[in-house]
Amino acid sequence: MTATTVEYAPDVAPPRRASPGDSFRARMTRRLPLLPALTFTVVVTQLPFLYTIYISLVGWDRDHPELGKKFVGLKNFRAVFADDSLRSAVLVTVELTAFVVVVAVLIGLGLALLLDRRFFGRGLARTLLIAPFLIMPMAAALLWKHAFYNAQFGLINGIINGVRGWFGNHTPTAWSILTDHPLIAVALPLIWQWTPFMMLILLAGLQSQSGEVLEAARVDGASNWQIFRSITLPHLRQYIELSVLLGSIYILQAFDAIYTITRGISNTTNLPFAIFETQVDSGDYGLTSAEGVIVVIGTIIVATFALRLLSSLFKEGTR
Repeated sequence: MTATTVEYAPDVAPPRRASPGDSFRARMTRRLPLLPALTFTVVVTQLPFLYTIYISLVGWDRDHPELGKKFVGLKNFRAVFADDSLRSAVLVTVELTAFVVVVAVLIGLGLALLLDRRFFGRGLARTLLIAPFLIMPMAAALLWKHAFYNAQFGLINGIINGVRGWFGNHTPTAWSILTDHPLIAVALPLIWQWTPFMMLILLAGLQSQSGEVLEAARVDGASNWQIFRSITLPHLRQYIELSVLLGSIYILQAFDAIYTITRGISNTTNLPFAIFETQVDSGDYGLTSAEGVIVVIGTIIVATFALRLLSSLFKEGTR
């Protein structure tokens, strides 16, 4: 009969479970450094928006301050949705935002792919391509209006007249994109300014790719197009989504280009410019605030729709 020796482990106290109080204190300790930034964000963004919602529910006439503020409920919102010009402004806003964002993302992706390659003078090329994004929106709109669109000395008509003269037609043209295609005339400066922004985001995504994965794909015989479609494009998904989201938010708020180039004529009035016109013409703070609230809600809807659309496209592409 074999004796079995049993060794007893020394007494070890079981680990003490964290009490709910300790857990709460730990969470608060981690989050306390974020409290100043959170407070600043709430004060700067959320409180003004809540005050805008309050103003949208009252009647407040600039030209008759003696009447004071009077609660009118949803009357301002009903007036906004009954306005035909506002419905037209909504359509213009959607068309302008979709066109500018799509074209800027596509051009930005092409430029990012070029800058992702090594070549002599890449740093200079990157700096020159970023330059349009650093120009003030009003200055950029003035530049395009006078240096490019002017019918007498603008660059566009200068090129057209030069080509016509090359073929023997020396009659100067008086064609103007402002009268024939006003919405495109507004979109071009916005594309010119926001393409570098898209390019920088997508370039950051390209440079975060794993070089080993790309090299392995090349060793396996994959072509450049196959690598881009199966590896690079899925990797860029979150960066494209971020570009579309931020681009949609910013382009929805475009005001400088419309005010400077067309002043809202020829069916180029978007929602921000419509708000400006409402305030200037009527002086109704309540109605103007109601339009502003609708713009914010519209921005959220457009951004959410764009993200879901992109997500569904990427999911179909990876099946």
